[in-house]
Parts: sequence; C-alpha cells; structure tokens
Amino acid sequence: MRALGTLAALAVAVLAQSASGGFEWRGAPTVDLVLVVVVYVALTGGPVAGLAAGTLGGLVQDALSTGILGMGGLAKTVVGFLAGRFGTQFIVTATVPRIVTFAAATAAHAVLFMGAYALLGLRSFPDPMTAVAIQAAGNGLAGVVCFQLSEWLPRAIERRRATRGMRVSR
Repeated sequence: MRALGTLAALAVAVLAQSASGGFEWRGAPTVDLVLVVVVYVALTGGPVAGLAAGTLGGLVQDALSTGILGMGGLAKTVVGFLAGRFGTQFIVTATVPRIVTFAAATAAHAVLFMGAYALLGLRSFPDPMTAVAIQAAGNGLAGVVCFQLSEWLPRAIERRRATRGMRVSR
C-alpha cells in the first residue's frame, strides 16, 4: 500500500512539474516537486525507499525533459538514499530540521546534477549559487507543507468520522 502511495505522489509531482513548466522566478526554478517527494519518501520510508523513489522519479523526469536520460535519475537516486540514511540516523521531526534537510538535499542534488553536466562539458550554469539558494528555499517550504498536510489530514478525517458517528447515534 505504501508503494502505491509513493507511485501516486511521484506521478502527481511529475505531472504538476511538467504542467507548470517548472515553477520559475526570474529564470531560476523555485521548486522541484519530484525532489521534494523523493526526500519526503526517504525521510518517512528510509534509504531503500528513497533510493527507489529517486530512481523512478528522476528517470521519469529525465525522460520528459530535454536533457540526457539518467543524469537527474542518478542525482535523485543518490540524494534519496542519503536523505533516507540521514533520516534514520537523526530525528527529523521538527520544522527547522525538516527545512534544513530539504535545503541540504536540494544543494546535494544541484552539486551532483550540475557537476555531472559540467564535468562532461555538456552544459554551463550561469550563477548557480542564486538558483540553488532559491530552489533550496522553495523545496524546504514545499517539503514542510507536505509533512504538515500528511500529519494533519488523517487527524482531520478521523475527527470528521468521529463527529459523524456521534450524529448518527443520537
């Protein structure tokens, strides 16, 4: 059941990222929804779940983009695994550690992704520090919102069911 939820979240993230044209601000991408889902899955499911989500999400995102197939997949795979290991070693339950984790994962993804392209001489990235900082902030905010929704939604549904049950029993 958890794998189905991960697949659905990745599909929604890929579709939203593709449909939106990649949320941009002044030419820099502000949120990578697929990376947010990969890090979320890694923090909640561990390193193997993060690795699998990173591989699948990255390869699908690569297939839909104009870049080389596998570059984003490799970067997201490594980041998913490392975020999962980090999540199993440290307690990442408060808002600030979650923001820092998403920001660090974004920076690691950028180093791997941009580094691979630059190392092969395929692409250059003008002003990468600004772009990575903007995306780290956006991903951190989106990740915290995902965690808050995933914690709040089941409780809201349960409260709704409980109040419905009280109305029926009267």
